[in-house]
Amino acid sequence: MSKYSVIFKPSVEKDLRKIPVAVVDRLFQRIDGLTADPFPPQSLKLAGGELFYRIRVGDYRIVYQVDTEDKQIVIQYIRHRRDVYRDL
Repeated sequence: MSKYSVIFKPSVEKDLRKIPVAVVDRLFQRIDGLTADPFPPQSLKLAGGELFYRIRVGDYRIVYQVDTEDKQIVIQYIRHRRDVYRDL
């Protein structure tokens, strides 16, 4: 199985500035794990028309899309659980 590449939306940088550094390290470890398996058992497909998935890291959520044809993962949001679903 080939690895997927990860693309971050420009808004993710702004999201990461609000998150403690210790949590950011854990988030990037989880994102690195997505490159090998974009659909781990912990991921859930979000309801709605778009193909969004989310993965939980403590109180934070990584919301992403998977393009299986181009082998790309697009990180949409990384936010606290109370805020992440407001913009979807």
